[in-house]
This record gives sequence, C-alpha cells and structure tokens, in this order.
Amino acid sequence: MIVVTPEIAISETEIEEQFVRASGPGGQNVNKVSTAVRLRFDAAASPSLPPDMLRRLRRIAGTRMSRDGVLTILAEEHRSQLLNRQAALDRLLELLRRAAERPKRRIPTRPGLAAKQRRLTAKRTRSAVKQGRGRIRAEE
Repeated sequence: MIVVTPEIAISETEIEEQFVRASGPGGQNVNKVSTAVRLRFDAAASPSLPPDMLRRLRRIAGTRMSRDGVLTILAEEHRSQLLNRQAALDRLLELLRRAAERPKRRIPTRPGLAAKQRRLTAKRTRSAVKQGRGRIRAEE
C-alpha cells in the first residue's frame, strides 16, 4: 500500500509502469536502454479515492488525465530506470496530496463604508483629471 494521506492509501496493483526509451541527450545509451517510465493510474476506477477528490484531481491534472480518468505521468529526467520510477511515483503522490486538500470555503464579505468612500473619492479625482484633458474652446 502506498500512503497518500493518513486517511487515503492506494494499492500498488492500481499503478501500471511501462519502461520506454527516453528522448534527449544520452549518447548511444539512449538508443539501447529504456530508462524512461510511463506511469498509469486509473483514478476513476480506484476504490481508494473519494468522488470529491477525484473531481479536484481532474482539475489539477489537466491534460495528464484522459477523459476516462486514467492519469499518465512520464518521467525521463534521469538516466537510471530506478530514479525515473521514483520521480514518477513522487509526482503521482504530489498530485494526489494536492487533490486531497479540501479548499477553504470562501465566506463572502462586503466592502466597508470607508472602502466605499475611498473608491468614490478616487473616482471623482480621476474624473476631474480626465475632464481637464478636454479641448480648450475659445470663449465667444
């Protein structure tokens, strides 16, 4: 079990890893060794994730999550398969932890009287400045 938060843990069987060839520099090694890791996690089918967390995860993950709820993470920054596996898992856990945080509920507030007066004074001042920019007309 992989612990996401004290209340939420996902099974290692829910995570699918595939090793692919990495792009970028690395000399001849890059053409021979599959060091990059493509991690897939079917979040929509996971029994561990509550529905509200899944909604937040969809919003946070963006294009990394498909329409059917499969989260894909590609890690290829290291030249070692082991380090890339750990990097991909760390990124998955970071996303899940961010999605697990319930956003604070916003309590709507209204501007106070002093703020309203400051705003109106600023509007009058700005209006006067703009009025002064008009064309100067000759008195008839």
